[in-house]
Amino acid sequence: MIFDKLKKFDIVFDSPEVDSPPVFSSGDVVSGRVILELSGDARVDSLKLHAEGFAKVHWTESRSAGSSTAYTQNYSDEVEYLNRREVLLQADNGEVTVVPAGRHEYPFSFQLPEETLVTSFEGKYGSIRYWVKVKLHRPWATVRKIKKEFTVIEPIDINTPTLLATQAGTKDKMARAWYRNFGQVSVTAKIDRKGYTPGEVIPVFAEFDNSTSRSIAPKAFITQTQTFIARGAMKQKHSIVATLCGDNVSAKCRETWHGRAIKIPPVGPSILQCRIIKVEYMLKVCVDVPGTSNLCLELPLVIGTIPLHPFGSRTSSVSSQYSVNLEWMRLAIPEQPEPPPDYCSVVTEEEAEQCNNTAAQQPADDLSGIMERPLLAFVQEFRFRPPPVYCEIDPNPQLCNIRPRCMTC
Repeated sequence: MIFDKLKKFDIVFDSPEVDSPPVFSSGDVVSGRVILELSGDARVDSLKLHAEGFAKVHWTESRSAGSSTAYTQNYSDEVEYLNRREVLLQADNGEVTVVPAGRHEYPFSFQLPEETLVTSFEGKYGSIRYWVKVKLHRPWATVRKIKKEFTVIEPIDINTPTLLATQAGTKDKMARAWYRNFGQVSVTAKIDRKGYTPGEVIPVFAEFDNSTSRSIAPKAFITQTQTFIARGAMKQKHSIVATLCGDNVSAKCRETWHGRAIKIPPVGPSILQCRIIKVEYMLKVCVDVPGTSNLCLELPLVIGTIPLHPFGSRTSSVSSQYSVNLEWMRLAIPEQPEPPPDYCSVVTEEEAEQCNNTAAQQPADDLSGIMERPLLAFVQEFRFRPPPVYCEIDPNPQLCNIRPRCMTC
């Protein structure tokens, strides 16, 4: 039977690195092979490939309709990003194809859409997936299916003016407990840019002003917010991916962070272009105030895939800009000036001889009609004259032993 003859049925993607799975982006060519291994001759109707990519969301919510009744409402939606079909094996006349025993490889290749795709994602209430599905049709047998996913990462270049802009803000609040005021708490924070990549360190510059009669605890978080949208409803999932804790600020005191470092862990890039799924990041600089709600200042972040270019984009501080400028200055200006080229290497012997003959034909003392001669004639006459002799010794040195003249004399 055909079931006994089919030993292997698999999909293998072409990858430059053997141990790592391939990663694609919009416009890339996805290629690979469908491996079919048979223990004997088999009859096959067709072998078809279907490449798909969808963003899907789904969740349920229970609602009460009275004291004793309740119902469940489903929310779901999807967006299609890829849909391509290809026939790998099929007879032209529609008859059954006899595939001999052994190993057979059927290559496939297709190009992803040029328009912007969405990065692959797995969430609690939705996902963005891309896969290749292959169906093997055989007479008098069930259809065999195999499916293999591949990853799509849309590049986000942080070397853009929007993502290189400084993010800063100020926020304050009055600390109250019941009817009593403890004073005002304020926080001011700034980061050098909006775009970062995983593994980078964000230097946080902040100032915490505690005008209350209690100690406060400053801290900073990097949060991830997953937003799922379906049928006008929205579901969100919040998580903290990195934390930075500071020292307590005593009452009537002030604390300053001079670039406290918080490292971005290996998280997925931001997803901002999908209609039903969004992944956003935020840096929250917060203050825990005893007896009342916390004070939080939010600075938006974008996690990209293309890191900051050291020379093509602006750097993170004024000091680094100054050092880069000095390096370029050292490369542009040599330590010792080079002497000018020799006259013989610039003007050939024929040109010099021609210039001398022209000067000999003109009488030196005959100045009659000099005003009638065009200016270009004077320029051409001095064109190939040798320059003054180069010398590194100053011919007119300053005399240091000359006494200054008294104005009263």
